[in-house]
This record gives sequence, C-alpha cells and structure tokens, in this order.
Amino acid sequence: MRSRYRWFVVFVFFLFMLLHQADKLLVNPLVTPIMEEFQINEAQMGLVFSGAIFVAAILYPVWGYLYDRFARAKLLALASFIWGSTTWISALAPTFPLFVVTRASTGIDDSCYPGLYSLLSDYFGPRMRGKVYGLLQVAGPMGYMLGLILATTLGSLLGWRSVFFITGSVGILISALIFFSVREAKRGQAEPELADLGEISTYRIDRKVVVGLFRKPSLLLLFAQGFFGVFPWQVLTSWFFRYLEAERGYSSGEATIAMMVAILAMSAGYFIGGNLGDWFFKYTTRARPLVSAVAVLLGAAFLLIAMGIPVGNQSLFAVFLGLTGLFMPFASPNVTATVHDVTKPEVRSTALAVQYFIEQGGSAVAPALAGLIAVRASLHTAIIAICVSTWVVCAILFGFTAILVPRDIKKLRQAMRERAEQERAARVGLA
Repeated sequence: MRSRYRWFVVFVFFLFMLLHQADKLLVNPLVTPIMEEFQINEAQMGLVFSGAIFVAAILYPVWGYLYDRFARAKLLALASFIWGSTTWISALAPTFPLFVVTRASTGIDDSCYPGLYSLLSDYFGPRMRGKVYGLLQVAGPMGYMLGLILATTLGSLLGWRSVFFITGSVGILISALIFFSVREAKRGQAEPELADLGEISTYRIDRKVVVGLFRKPSLLLLFAQGFFGVFPWQVLTSWFFRYLEAERGYSSGEATIAMMVAILAMSAGYFIGGNLGDWFFKYTTRARPLVSAVAVLLGAAFLLIAMGIPVGNQSLFAVFLGLTGLFMPFASPNVTATVHDVTKPEVRSTALAVQYFIEQGGSAVAPALAGLIAVRASLHTAIIAICVSTWVVCAILFGFTAILVPRDIKKLRQAMRERAEQERAARVGLA
C-alpha cells in the first residue's frame, strides 16, 4: 500500500471520528435545555446517556465479527450512514420516553471503531501503531470541542433539535466519502514478517483463533482493566459540564472555556501517550501498559487536586483540570496497540470489540450511577468517588499486564514467522 494513500486513509478516518464524536457527545453540553424541555431530573437524564452506551456495548461483538468476516471499509461506510439516520430520528422525538429510545438507537454506530483500527493495523506496522492511533484519537476531544461550539452557538440560535439535524446530515455525507475512497487492505500485510512477500493469502476469522483470545493472560488483564477504565470517561463527559454550571456557578460561556482547556490538553495527551508508548516499545515490550499505569495515577491525582480548589479560583482550577485532561488519554492508544500486539490480524476487530464491549458494558451504568449519587449527595461527590477509585484499580491491572505481555507478543511474532514460512513454501510448491 503506497505511503501517501495510507495517510489519506488516516485523514478520512480522522474526519469521520471527529464529526462522529461531535455528534455523539453533542448531547452532553445540551443537557440543560433538554432537561428543561422534557422537565426531567439528573437521574432521568442519566438514562439517556446509559441507553446509548448499553446498545453500543451489546453490538460490539456483532460489529467485531462482521469486520473480521467481511470488507471493513464498506462496513464503516454503513456505520456512518446509520449514525446520520439515527441522529435524525432522535431529533424528531416528541416525548421523553421516545427520546430515550431514539437516543439509545444512536449507540448502534458507536461500536464501529474496532474495524477502523483493524484496517489501519494492515496499513501500519507495530512500531508506528501507537502514534497513528493516538493521532486518530485526538479526534475524540476535538469532536467534543466541536460539539461544544455547535451547542453553545447554533444550539442557542436554532434549538438542540436543529443541531442534531445538521450533524445527522454530515454523517450521511461522510458515509459516501468512505464508501467511494477507502480501499480494503490484505489482513496482515503490515506485519514485519510478511511485509516482503508482496501478495499474501487471505486469512479469515475462525472459532479456534477466537477461543485463543481468552487464553492470552495479558489480553485477559486488559479486558479486566477495560471494565473499570471507562467509568471516569462516561461520568466526566456526561456530567462535567452540568457540574460546572450547577455546583461551581459557571455561566455557559465560562463552562465552555473551562471544558475547552481540558479538551485541548486531552488532544495533546492522546498523541503524546501514543508516541511515548511507541518510543519506549523500541526498548521494552512492557512499555505500553507501564505508560498507561503511570498516566492514570497522575490523572487521578490531578483530578483530586482540581476538585478541591475553591469555587472562586477559576484559573487554578483550569490549570489542574488541564493536567487531568493531559494524562487521562495516555492509556487509550496504548491499549489499542497492545491488543493488536498480541492478536493475529484476522481476529483483531473481534479482539478489540471484546475489549470495547467490556469497557462499555461495565461503564454503561456510570452516568446513571453518577446521577443517583448526585441526587443524594452532589455531582462533586459522584465524580470523585467514581473516577479516582476506578483509575487506581486500572493502574494495578496495567502493572500486571506489563509483567505478562512480553510472552504474548513473542508468541504472536513466532506465529507470524511461521505464517511467512508457509507462504514462501506454498510459492515454491506452485513454482
């Protein structure tokens, strides 16, 4: 695959993720007008967040299998079309119960990313994947910032429903772009052992390889970490804007500025985290989980400091909120790269789908749980209790992953060498 074209694919996928995340997270800064229109409280609004998360979690294994069985590029185009369609439907909901159901339907396409990363793993080798994934994941916080801008500008002028109509239409346009411009790649073509073979055989998912995923100790630890790892993300993206307005007395504009500070820091964090993982990976295969462990502990520490700063000191609060945002995303590109470091090319979508299924399934209750704690105590209490405790658990699990992952990486590299030998032997036989 030509170098220039593969970076074009990265650009298309970045655009897709940027606009998809803007649409997905757009509901968060619009919580207040939505709650006012439907006359609901925090616990009820938590159902809106959790519904889409549950749907996405359930469909991760389905998307994972489909990606490993069929053309990933075309399925990504389908996911983008579903994004546009379901967003339109949710904008039309006249009552709160229908809004919960239609907003939950937007979770169908939220579980589409495993195929995207799997396809890119066939464009880029192991030593570049962390930085490529980190670059792509910058689209997450940038999408949230775009959503904030849309919510605070167009939302106030046109209403929250009109903003959903706009982002839904964009999803359909991106679907056409992916369908006509992104080509499928041979599974495994970027593996170092297979890179010099030119044409390689087509490998498909099979039951034996899938069962083997659950026999890899490092992967099982990553799955366990994933159960807790997204709790803080779900709580902060769902409730932090509301927390700034309701408990720290920020105006909508002040809350937007504070969130943008954190988002810019997060954007840097994805890229820095992915690059650090790749850089240290050259020296030790334990690098990615170790970088992740240190980062989540630092994120927890800085969040605790930020939440303890007096309400009137907005500048100092913004500094520590930014530091929290910087370290929060370090683990994300490293987890994705580590999953691909230990799994065969033809099962990477499924492996990552299982990872995301556990992440979303575990964290789906987080927004609703935070809403319940907020009703009984405060959002301040909910945010600290959920985020800090789960980050500490994640750091411990990353530490154990770092101990075990070298053996699983060594096994994969051996399997790829054997596959390369089989390919060469088959060619000699044909000759």
